[in-house]
Amino acid sequence: MFVLDSRLEQDTLVLGDFPLCRLLLMNDAQYPWFILVPRREEVSELFQLDAADQQALWRETTSLAETVKDTFRADKMNVATLGNVVGQLHMHVIARRRDDAAWPAPVWGRHPAKPYSDEQIAAIRSKLKLVLTDHFRFGE
Repeated sequence: MFVLDSRLEQDTLVLGDFPLCRLLLMNDAQYPWFILVPRREEVSELFQLDAADQQALWRETTSLAETVKDTFRADKMNVATLGNVVGQLHMHVIARRRDDAAWPAPVWGRHPAKPYSDEQIAAIRSKLKLVLTDHFRFGE
């Protein structure tokens, strides 16, 4: 049974599900920062997914990255899976802008997180509802 890592649960907001991955929003309003987590048990590395899931993860990642780049007018997309702090396999998809708080450095640990307001979260959900395909199911 899939269980979201407690650190991800603490630091993010659940947006919904693609066929393979849960889509999370990092609760830091400084960057449009999304996280994809394959809904598979005890997976910490890409190679632990079977071939079909690896392909699905890449399709969902690239589709999300393209959508986020266009929707949030990113200058550069940062896409990465690290897992040094959170062992559960997860893919970061971060829209970067030349005027963001950390540019050009990585976003990790650069500045304390600034949580989203309810209005900001609603605005992001509204934007995404216009562009995510039928293959995405929004959560509550």
